[in-house]
Amino acid sequence: MFDLIKKTMLTGIGLALKTKDEVENLAEELIKQGKLSETDGRKFLEELRDKYEDSQKKLEKRVEKTVTELLKKANLVTADELNALKKEIRELKKAVSEKA
Repeated sequence: MFDLIKKTMLTGIGLALKTKDEVENLAEELIKQGKLSETDGRKFLEELRDKYEDSQKKLEKRVEKTVTELLKKANLVTADELNALKKEIRELKKAVSEKA
């Protein structure tokens, strides 16, 4: 199930990258044809890159949240939870050995 979700999300990211590249190519072509000034074209590309990076960060947060929720539903332990348990065990072992 996790693999299916991962593949679906990677497909979405791939489509977003393809769309971004196509829009950048279109802007470059409009600049070459003189239908868009160099300044306006560069400004457009910069805005596109900023929006893309913002969208990518939001998507990454959503993916992390979704994966975390799936792990909880599947009753699996996250790395952070496992590390917290390991730390607690070390502390308990230390406390027991000091009392012995």
